[in-house]
This record gives sequence, C-alpha cells and structure tokens, in this order.
Amino acid sequence: MKRFSEKYIITKDMQWEVLGGGVSRKFLGYDNQIMMVRVKFEKGALGSPHQHFHTQATFCVSGKFEFEIDGVKQIVEAGDGVYIEPNLLHSAVCLEEGELIDTFSPVREDFLSGGEVSYFGDKS
Repeated sequence: MKRFSEKYIITKDMQWEVLGGGVSRKFLGYDNQIMMVRVKFEKGALGSPHQHFHTQATFCVSGKFEFEIDGVKQIVEAGDGVYIEPNLLHSAVCLEEGELIDTFSPVREDFLSGGEVSYFGDKS
C-alpha cells in the first residue's frame, strides 16, 4: 500500500468518492502522521455519532453544520473551525449544503483501505 500522497493534489482533476447519504470526499494529502480530506455534504446529510483514536481538526469551507462533540452542540459556518480530541463521541448534521476540510493525525488507515465508511448514513 502506498504510504504517502502525491506532492501536489489538483482537485479539479479528481473524481469525488461517493460515500453515501449525501456525502462525498477527496483526499488532499497524507502520510503516516497526518491526513487531510475535503468532504462535501448535501443538505440533510448526517455524520452519525462515532469516535476514533485520531485527533481531528476541521475547517468549514462553506455551508452550515450542527456539530455535537461529547454532548455539546454548536452551529458551525464558513470560516469556523472544530477541534475533536481523540476518542470523543462526535457527529454532524449538514443544515445547508457545504464542504469541510478534515485533518486527522495519525493517518486514517481505515479511509485508505477502501472499506465502507459506516457513519455516513441516509439523509434525514
């Protein structure tokens, strides 16, 4: 398995990977230590409650989302950021179509394996 991305990731040349439930993604760069992913949400798409041992930092590029982290809800809009400590239960609902940039450390091996992402379900 390739352990790092290309040096330049030109997203206009990439297809969106459809994850289901109104969610798609593009990998923006990764190695063993870090991964950055562009995630597109249709209105009503849900990232159901889940947790992982990775640290996650998210930047809201566009749209509006309701995040819930460790039982605390917050509306996040374009220009806002989110920090999620390892192993905290978290979720998001897309209130207005938009895009997020998710960054994980270490790399999300489960994303690279090509397996199904279980926490993106049917849209509400």
